[in-house]
Amino acid sequence: MYRYFIPSQYVKSVFDISPEALLEKGVRGIITDLDNTLVEWDRPDATPKLIDWLRSMKLAGIQVVIVSNNNELRVKSFADPLGIPFIYQARKPMGRAFRKALKLMNVKRDQVVVIGDQMMTDIFGGNLNKLHTILVLPVAQSDGFFTRFNRLMERRIMKKLKEKGQLTWEEEN
Repeated sequence: MYRYFIPSQYVKSVFDISPEALLEKGVRGIITDLDNTLVEWDRPDATPKLIDWLRSMKLAGIQVVIVSNNNELRVKSFADPLGIPFIYQARKPMGRAFRKALKLMNVKRDQVVVIGDQMMTDIFGGNLNKLHTILVLPVAQSDGFFTRFNRLMERRIMKKLKEKGQLTWEEEN
């Protein structure tokens, strides 16, 4: 069971993921979380650095879809100015939103990566759907109410993975 919480890859931030590296792996699409993955959970819009990163993906022909458990207003107000399709109230780790994102991009599973900061939602959901998962460190040190519970559970899972020798990355925070 714990294997579903192990990401395929681990990086510090989305900025450590280049379009060149993704294209080399045959990636044509990104399913990404929003809060604490792309920006702080309480930041209303994208930073200039994130806008440049998203632009580099688009120029490389890599599609991006935001899949968030947050409400429509939060996700829409962030994604619309960037022209990025999104799925709100995704109910991750449930699979419906991941399948919907694949359909939106019209790509195969092996051409997609899932990027997120939470093992309980992003990584678990991506792995259940047989997608390449990339865990990033949370952008902010604080979290919303429900995420705090997930972080507690993640710490317990990481402890078990460490005990089993399955923790393949170093926790940085």
